[in-house]
Amino acid sequence: MYNPATGQVQAQVPLASAAEVDAAVQAAREAARTWRLVPLGRRAEIMFRFRAQLDARRDELARIVTREHGKVHSDALGEIARGLENVDYACGIPNLLKGGYSEGASTGVDVYSIQQPLGVVAGITPFNFPAMVPLWMMCNALACGNAFILKPSEKDPSASLFLAGLLKEAGLPDGVLTVLHGDKEAVDALLAHPGVAAISFVGSTPVARSIYEAGTKNGKRVQALGGAKNHMIVLPDADIGMAADAAVSAGYGSAGERCMAISVVVAVGGVGDRLVEAIQARIPAVKVGPGDVAGNEMGPLISGEHRDRVAGYVAGAEAEGATLLVDGRDHGIEGDGYFLKPSLIDHAAPGMKCYDDEIFGPVLSVTRVDTYEEALKLVNDNEYGNGTAIFTRDGGAARQFQFDCEVGMVGINVPIPVPVAYYSFGGWKASLFGDTHMYGPEGVKFYTRSKVVTSRWPDPATSTVNLGFPTNG
Repeated sequence: MYNPATGQVQAQVPLASAAEVDAAVQAAREAARTWRLVPLGRRAEIMFRFRAQLDARRDELARIVTREHGKVHSDALGEIARGLENVDYACGIPNLLKGGYSEGASTGVDVYSIQQPLGVVAGITPFNFPAMVPLWMMCNALACGNAFILKPSEKDPSASLFLAGLLKEAGLPDGVLTVLHGDKEAVDALLAHPGVAAISFVGSTPVARSIYEAGTKNGKRVQALGGAKNHMIVLPDADIGMAADAAVSAGYGSAGERCMAISVVVAVGGVGDRLVEAIQARIPAVKVGPGDVAGNEMGPLISGEHRDRVAGYVAGAEAEGATLLVDGRDHGIEGDGYFLKPSLIDHAAPGMKCYDDEIFGPVLSVTRVDTYEEALKLVNDNEYGNGTAIFTRDGGAARQFQFDCEVGMVGINVPIPVPVAYYSFGGWKASLFGDTHMYGPEGVKFYTRSKVVTSRWPDPATSTVNLGFPTNG
């Protein structure tokens, strides 16, 4: 495991074998049997204590994230703040697990529904949000009464260990949460294990598709969130300064390693020159350097291999017909860290790699079109459907866009429309495999299954033999 700001090895991670995965699942199954019997109020109490401890120690966790991921300290604190929202939501689990009741559905018969935990569930989380995404999954899973196995990225796993320690301190029983380090062997073992009822995943689209296919083939419930190519449409009436600020913030924040990052700005009508000029003027002010140095706004990428891959898109843009306005490859930062400065590509278009591929780095492309309809077509024709945004002063145009676009999360003058925790996160098309979005109401639904009870208490005076199909009379 490397420190991406220095390129130096900082720790070693043991990778679980299939046998160790089996042992972890067996232990979780034993813990799940007793954890599901813990009263809702007690589960909520543990979540409240966990929330208080996480809030008190968020700065310590942010420093762990910065050291292993590379994002600047303020960005790590922002990630934790958004993760805390999910703890807040899970604290309300007694209300969230209420079922329905129908008295007198038939003569002397009542019908009601209940929600019950699945048993052992697993989460496979990415490197780019080592604290937030585990909190997306495990808070609802645990509060609903499941045992949870967390397989974090082997690139930055310490945040998951820190969260597990806080939950133990909050009173979570041993075995209910397991942090399992591993690579493909561990993931394949989780997908095949009959003791795992459900898998949550966040990562690239090819892996998400593979996770979904393997998991469902083995009879598991799966939500697999994949990649993105998020477009930000800027209409001619938009506030250019506001749009440029948003494009730079959403394109280069966290070195572009966000599934909700803006990677394509679509300039509509005559707005292109003014918008590109405004974006380009802001880029030199972005302070790039180690994430633990005060004042830096963008840190390194996660690995040298990934940095070189991202730099390849910058190197090849002009050969494909685009215009390279800002080249971030000459970053001028001393040392062996995995740095790139922001790059800006103009006149990108479908068919170019810089437009088509999910770059996942600090590279912002601008595409120019004449009309709203052309901009909308770019969004809807794209294979991904994670997030999108429109910048305009026209309420009618914004409302029409939210109706027209085939994307799961939409921002109106908001570049990164990640929902608050009491809604749910999820894209469309190749950005999500499975029917259920993550966290919020759909997260509770994913980690429980419904049971309907039809009850009648004995009344010998009305009891008869009746071989007909039950009716509501």
